[in-house]
This record gives sequence, structure tokens and C-alpha cells, in this order.
Amino acid sequence: MADKQDLLLPIANVGRIMKQILPPRAKVSKEAKETVQECVSEFVMFVTGEASAKCRKEDRQTVTVDDICWALSSLGLDDYAGATVRYLHKYREFERERVNQKVQNEVHSTRAKSGASNYKCIQSGKQTETPTPLLLFKVTDQNGSSSLTKLS
Repeated sequence: MADKQDLLLPIANVGRIMKQILPPRAKVSKEAKETVQECVSEFVMFVTGEASAKCRKEDRQTVTVDDICWALSSLGLDDYAGATVRYLHKYREFERERVNQKVQNEVHSTRAKSGASNYKCIQSGKQTETPTPLLLFKVTDQNGSSSLTKLS
């Protein structure tokens, strides 16, 4: 069996999170950090165990964020599930915007290097439209089926 310390979240991370909530000059004792470390580690294992059991029943090996949200709700922790879902939506929106910005920067960079001022290229004396880059990402539903979806 794994050593108890291997199952705990890193105490430095726990202490850092605790200090973010407290006033700037507040001190946190080692015992307080260790107690919170044990509690949050137990909480994570509790929720993950529930999500993992769901995945086993559905013959899946990968626990997704949707499984975690489901586990939070099924354990009666609806407030946490709601907050997690809201965070997840904002995170996915941020990532979409980040990818779109990266693509736009690459397009502008490519145009600047080639000297092109629009999307048209001249090939063999003919003007043709440069194809828009195709972005695909994998979407996994709650049943575990996945599909590639075009980012528009």
C-alpha cells in the first residue's frame, strides 16, 4: 500500500492556498497546515473515488471533469458542483479565446512575413482564396463517447 505521505497533497501548496485567504501578516502553524492537508486530501479522495466508481460501472478508465461534477452532486455537495461547473465554463471560454488569439497572431505574423495585405494569393497568374485554418478539438460526452468538433 502507498505511504500515507504519498496520498496527501503537497503541504507547501496547502500552506500557500491557506495564506491567500488570510490577512497578509497572519501566521499559519505547521499543525494547522497538516490538519488542512489531511482534510483536503481526504476530500479529494472521497470525490475522486465516487467519480471513479461511476467510470468503472460505465466501463471507462478515464475520469473526466464531468464525472467529478457528477460525483460532487451525487454526494450532496451541490454548491461545490455548481461552482465547479461555472468555473469550467469560464475556463473553456478562456481557452477558446486563447486559441483564437493564437491563430489570429499566427495569421497576422504569416501575412507580415509574406507581405500579403489580404487573404488572396497569386498562383500561376490566378487569384485564389487562402483557406481558413481548420481547428479541431476532441469533445467527450458524459457517456464517454468522443468526437472531433470544428472550432468556428
